Amino acid sequence: MAKPLVFNGEAGKVAGFIIVCRLYLRMKIREAMVEEQIQWILSYVQRGSIDVWKENMLEDLKAEETEYESAGEFLTGLKREFGERNEEAKKMAELK
Repeated sequence: MAKPLVFNGEAGKVAGFIIVCRLYLRMKIREAMVEEQIQWILSYVQRGSIDVWKENMLEDLKAEETEYESAGEFLTGLKREFGERNEEAKKMAELK
């Protein structure tokens, strides 16, 4: 099973990243705690402006300020943060 490619926050790549992460989690690390699964996902989130988001997320996890029921819930939030928002911003920029 191939591991995901590095995700740098590009909206066009978020869906593929999430699919590979979900598959890998189910096949390889399903028994790990949710926090460990999220940290594993974050290890593939790097480069560019997403580094700031990642550092904030790691700090929130460490301080237990963010709780996710599952890694899937985390991935849904990732898609909402970097997929839909960026697509809306892109569409608005195109309209301008």
